[in-house]
Amino acid sequence: MSRPGFSRAAASAFLLWALTQGAATASSIEDREAQLSASLRCLVCQNQTLAESNAPLAADMRQQIREQLGQGRSEQQIKDYFEQRYGAFVRYDPPFRPSTWLLWLGPFVLLAAGFAAMWRIVSRRSRSEPVPLTPAERERAASLLEEDAP
Repeated sequence: MSRPGFSRAAASAFLLWALTQGAATASSIEDREAQLSASLRCLVCQNQTLAESNAPLAADMRQQIREQLGQGRSEQQIKDYFEQRYGAFVRYDPPFRPSTWLLWLGPFVLLAAGFAAMWRIVSRRSRSEPVPLTPAERERAASLLEEDAP
């Protein structure tokens, strides 16, 4: 005897749907984890993303990302967690706020200081007059010129 409204086909369809949803969710979590790992800096390597790094700390951080995504946290919540724990340096795109002004403006300030120093040195050289030779230097120059004369 079969139950009304419930068939094997319906059960199979439901099971297939549930499996595909689970696979899609796992794939979605993996995609989101890869995207987040690419936007966070490895604290050991510092010039690599978490996704690129093979450091043990990077592997632990990727595992934390997967766990937090599995708990339903958003990407922004996870970024905020890592930023709170490790500082704004952990992000490749730190937000522009007073605590990160040095990260954003530092290179431009150093570049401007370099140009100012170069301009100052060049302007000093163009203003300075040549120093006259001492009598001893004149005699030595004259003797060197006489030696080279044919």
